[in-house]
Amino acid sequence: MVTAALALLAGYGVHLLYTSLALRWTGLAPGPKAARRPALRSSARRWWDGLGLGDVRPAELAGAAVLLAVLGGGLGYALFGGVLAPLLAGGFAATGPLAAARARRERRRAEAREAWPRLLEELRIQTMALGRSVPQALFEVGARAPAELQPAFESARREWLLSTDFARAVTVLKARLADATADAVAETLLVAHALGGTEVDRCLAALVEDRMADLQGRKDAHARQAGARFARRFVLVVPLGMAALGLGVGQGRAAYGTPTGQLLVGVALALIGACWVWAGRIMRLPGEQRVFVEVSS
Repeated sequence: MVTAALALLAGYGVHLLYTSLALRWTGLAPGPKAARRPALRSSARRWWDGLGLGDVRPAELAGAAVLLAVLGGGLGYALFGGVLAPLLAGGFAATGPLAAARARRERRRAEAREAWPRLLEELRIQTMALGRSVPQALFEVGARAPAELQPAFESARREWLLSTDFARAVTVLKARLADATADAVAETLLVAHALGGTEVDRCLAALVEDRMADLQGRKDAHARQAGARFARRFVLVVPLGMAALGLGVGQGRAAYGTPTGQLLVGVALALIGACWVWAGRIMRLPGEQRVFVEVSS
């Protein structure tokens, strides 16, 4: 046995020596370290930024999820007792940070959609009436953008000052904003900057008209959904309220703690969560797909 182990180690040593000299492999692994996939990493980063979590570390998000899971589990135990119901309630509560991030992303996109027509009109004035270049006008207008958009414009402005490369500055702006509307605006400005002359005003006018039509259509659709959004809240409020009232009926909490009660409560919580997600998906307005995205090779 010892002889076989020594022979194996000797053979592995010869392998390491040969691969280090002939193939320039380093380390003690049988082969070279697998290269990280930049495209996968880039996609993950875009997804993270798209959630509105560009300035949040994963550990912070995980900590918030664990805290909410504990609170939700404690509330589930206080209402229903047992094990299954608190676990389901804690799992549902743990999705809170992601749901909040999604709401933050949608709010930021809505603010951007509402701000872009005004910003583009200011761009037209800056470029045509005041004679500013497209990059200069963009960054001046960006300084008056909504507060959540200003860091992206500031990063793009720094890139422009360092490199004087408008294409690179536009790439930074798109990456930080991570929004389809911002992509379309940035690419149109890049083309307008390259064309120059009267084409700048024509491109900006067409873009303003397009953004205004999209904004008005979304506002109309959102207004029609007001009643449905109000009714969706009953998916949570009414069943939980009835469960709380049930504590004072009959055996109350003791009935919830029985195996049958736990099973029924678990099914009910699962149905509440499924209905909440299903209703949200039905009411979700179709978002614009990002098409001008830089993909690392």
